Amino acid sequence: MATAEFDKLEDGNFVGRIPLCKGVIAFGKTLRECEKELRSILEDWILLGFKLQHALPIINGINLNKEAVNESLVSMQAS
Repeated sequence: MATAEFDKLEDGNFVGRIPLCKGVIAFGKTLRECEKELRSILEDWILLGFKLQHALPIINGINLNKEAVNESLVSMQAS
């Protein structure tokens, strides 16, 4: 959300977007409502990206594309 951009529209509503995340855009009657909606849309966008195995942009050094390292529960309990 640190790279989110917000604008106030002529009708008084707000629009928010995250430029590096294509298609992540939200609207709200207030800035707070717009921020909340944008956060929700971003979360859904990331989850869909995981499901479809799309490469996600690296933002502020956060890379969600790294392979998860899975340890078995047995090896974790043995520690």
